[in-house]
Amino acid sequence: MSENTKVTAKQENKKKFPTEFIDLPSQGWFYPENHPLASGQVELKYMTAREEDILTSSNLIKKGIVIDTLINSLLVSDITYDDLLVGDKNAIMIASRILGYGKDYDIDMTCPKCQETNKLTIDLTMLNNKELDFDNLTKGSNEFEFELPLSKVLVTYQLMSGAFEKKLEAELKGLAKFVNKKGPGKELTTRLKHQIIAIDGNREKKDIRDFVDNDLFAQDSLALRTNMRAQSPDVATEMNFECDSCSHTEIVDMPIDVNFFWPGTKS
Repeated sequence: MSENTKVTAKQENKKKFPTEFIDLPSQGWFYPENHPLASGQVELKYMTAREEDILTSSNLIKKGIVIDTLINSLLVSDITYDDLLVGDKNAIMIASRILGYGKDYDIDMTCPKCQETNKLTIDLTMLNNKELDFDNLTKGSNEFEFELPLSKVLVTYQLMSGAFEKKLEAELKGLAKFVNKKGPGKELTTRLKHQIIAIDGNREKKDIRDFVDNDLFAQDSLALRTNMRAQSPDVATEMNFECDSCSHTEIVDMPIDVNFFWPGTKS
């Protein structure tokens, strides 16, 4: 049996179960035109007891790949979790939770003012994808240009995919062996080295890394990261929080905790 036949058989087996088409925050805009994700949708099957086995696998949890394995098991579309941009991964993770355990997500939220614990139930189906001005973006291209406000250097960067995140994590893990634990970490600069693909048109990786290490002003770094966040498709997870005890109100980001894929684990 050829590899393509194996993939098709696996997809047909998944289609025995009910499936749903999930809209991606990116709308497929930043994938190559011939890529399956360029459609802006993915097909997911409903979670079964087999996926619950994945969620409770101590081996997968220890390796830190339990969610990746879960989503790959649920994907009917001919893609892998690593193909997805980070914001699209987040949307699929939330959709998977809804298909597996329903829309209600119970959380404990500590009030930032009085420190009292509030018990909240979030309706995950009410979360919307972040709005982007796609008309001003190039379809089929995962490249963005931004002029740094202080140095006036033109930076070209890309959005991170699951595969790129894994490369980043591997490099950070390697760096951790050599970095003085009392000194500063390198997560911010290492992430920028992975996302930046050109400096004033120069795509040499060594020159990009030298620029980030030695020539990137803090003001420019902040402006660049702000632009990256603004251009990144994702699920809008901000929520209005009001404390039951002191009535303090604040816009907060929805926390993702152990209860997300393991509902009922809290007492």
